[in-house]
This record gives sequence, structure tokens and C-alpha cells, in this order.
Amino acid sequence: MATSWGAVFMLIIACVGSTVFYREQQTWFEGVFLSSMCPINVSAGTFYGIMFDAGSTGTRIHVYTFVQKTAGQLPFLEGEIFDSVKPGLSAFVDQPKQGAETVQELLEVAKDSIPRSHWERTPVVLKATAGLRLLPEQKAQALLLEVEEIFKNSPFLVPDGSVSIMDGSYEGILAWVTVNFLTGQLHGRGQETVGTLDLGGASTQITFLPQFEKTLEQTPRGYLTSFEMFNSTFKLYTHSYLGFGLKAARLATLGALEAKGTDGHTFRSACLPRWLEAEWIFGGVKYQYGGNQEGEMGFEPCYAEVLRVVQGKLHQPEEVRGSAFYAFSYYYDRAADTHLIDYEKGGVLKVEDFERKAREVCDNLGSFSSGSPFLCMDLTYITALLKDGFGFADGTLLQLTKKVNNIETGWALGATFHLLQSLGITS
Repeated sequence: MATSWGAVFMLIIACVGSTVFYREQQTWFEGVFLSSMCPINVSAGTFYGIMFDAGSTGTRIHVYTFVQKTAGQLPFLEGEIFDSVKPGLSAFVDQPKQGAETVQELLEVAKDSIPRSHWERTPVVLKATAGLRLLPEQKAQALLLEVEEIFKNSPFLVPDGSVSIMDGSYEGILAWVTVNFLTGQLHGRGQETVGTLDLGGASTQITFLPQFEKTLEQTPRGYLTSFEMFNSTFKLYTHSYLGFGLKAARLATLGALEAKGTDGHTFRSACLPRWLEAEWIFGGVKYQYGGNQEGEMGFEPCYAEVLRVVQGKLHQPEEVRGSAFYAFSYYYDRAADTHLIDYEKGGVLKVEDFERKAREVCDNLGSFSSGSPFLCMDLTYITALLKDGFGFADGTLLQLTKKVNNIETGWALGATFHLLQSLGITS
């Protein structure tokens, strides 16, 4: 039943609630859920949607199956097929054809999952996120054009604009709506909502519903987004910070972003084991990195390095200090990697728990022997991002989760519903 409600929620938002997203500064998704997009005559049957999430660290495919049980009623989400490949498209910045081949590989998953009789009326779309936003426009477009050719040669329905780079704030908005609907926060008036935090490889998003007029008055205009739903209007605080994802922050901490070149240069940090000498490829570029062979090592000097990346760079709404938030992606992964939460079930943490674990890992770098050599840096960055970046209090509660009621908390499902509604697709 939970899975069905997860599918229903975006259609309720899109059709019954006549939801309209709009920003005080116009963006591409203004008006994406207009009620006029909703199909009026729906026949009984099954239909499908294919959504590619092209992230900075990998490309993921979601194949959704919907069932229209009765004409005129909302369809149910019957199931989801998920698969992924690494690295992401941005790693093929100079080999766009090779990058598109990874999408072709995943497209075979859709062919195996969807009956042949439904192929030509099943839409396929790819939305790229921060990894491609960071690339030079010409190189990003070269990758997208190759993917578009893959789609055009496939047996699926390819709508206009089927391959594009998605606005970062759109990710945050849909994640907030998803979580608060699935947790029951939007079912009635007067219920408190929860905020959402998403930490990707190249960008990070924060979204919440301000409760105080002071927050609305002091928030930069571009950070506020309003939408109407269930005869109510919500004004969200939402922003996407490009370049502040976990892996982009590694480069910033190492000083690699300011470097004129990477050849022959080793970037060093107090956040890494002293003996470490290694290489890392991100965004198609190879970086040599290592520990401070003669200098300091441990949490305090590491925190000083990371602090330069975030301090004074992000807006700090005072209200978040006492609010509850759901956190996804690398927040979840690093907490699970260090046993702060159960890998399958997730859990509830305080912001200070990340700092405690960061100190434990960083102050024992001398005995580091396995796992990611970036673990100290990652945990320290998460701590600094939450406290000195966003301004969270040590005691702020974070619900770490990948799914709510067995439904992924990301944007892919919502984007698929929007796609089906805008095309007027029925069974």
C-alpha cells in the first residue's frame, strides 16, 4: 500500500491539487505541473516511464510501471526497476561517444523490463545534474547530443528535450515534497513539515518550509520558491550550491581548483594519512594527492583546511538550528560507512555525531589501513558544511534515509510523473 501511495502522490499534486511551481526569479520549471497537462480520458491498462539520472559519480536508470485500474481514477505505481553504471557521464568529457555507450548499456535494462508491445509509447528521458553543470558548455552539450542519438535509435518514445541538464533547485523541491507527503506531513493543515538535505558529488541542496516571518524577510529573494497544493500555498526556502558536493569539496580542500595545472603536482592535506601517495580521477581529470609528509595531521588541522571551503560561502537561515531534517546521498553513505547508522535501515543522528566520528577517524590516521583514504576529509567536510556552512546547531536532528515507505527520496519519480502528464500518456 505504501508503494501505491508513493505513486499516487505526484499525480495528486499534479492533477487533483493543480500544483504549480513558480519562483520569484523565473526558472525553467515554472508551471511544470499545470492541471491542463493532465490526461482527461484514461483507459484501463499498464504503462511505463524511463528516467535516467545522470549524476556526477554515475548514471542511474529508473524504469517505472504504472497501472490504471479504473478509467478516471489515479494510476498506481506497481514497481520500479533500478540499475546504475559508474563513472558518470562527466568522466567522458573528451570521449562523448564512449560516455553515451554507458547509457546504451542501461537502456538494455529497459528493453528487458518493458513488454515489446509497449516500447513505442514508453517515453525515455535523461536529466543530468551537477556533474555536467560543472563542465564547459560545449563539452557538456557534446555528451548530451551523443545520448540523444542513442535515444533516437532506440525503440522508445523520445519527446522533445528528452536529454537536458536539470536545474539544481528542482531536485531540492521535489525531494521535499516527496518526503513530506510520504511521511504524512502534507495530508492535513497545521502539521509540521521536515526539511531536506541532499549531498551529491558536485552539488548540495537544502530545502525547508520557513515557519517564521523573519526567515522570509531575511532570505535572499532567489532562495524562495512558492507553490500551491491542496488549496494551500507553500513558500519554500530552497537552494542548490554548485561546487559544494562531496567530491568537488575534496578538490577545493586540496587546493586543486585554484591550480593552473595538475601534471607533476601532488596536492597534499592534513586530512589524509601521512604516508599516502595516490591518484584520483574526477570529472575526467587525474589528480595526484597525498598526506602531509612533514606537516600536521588530524582533525583540527583538517577542519581548518575544510573551513576555508565553506565559511562565509553559504547563506545561514537562523531557523534551521531548531528544525528537523531528512538527509540523503553522501550524508547517508558516510554515516553508514562509519557505522553511525544501519546501512539498510538508516537512522537518526545529531549534527554533533558527525563531528564525533570525524574526530575519531582523523585522529587515528596513523593507523589507517582500509576503506576510503578520504574518509577523514569527507566526515570533516560534512561537519563543517552543516555547522559553519548552513549554520545548524550541534543538537539538530537528522533522519538519514535512502527511501521512505520503500520509495526512493530522490527526484526521479516526480520527474517521471511530470513527463507522463505533459505528454498526456495513458495505457
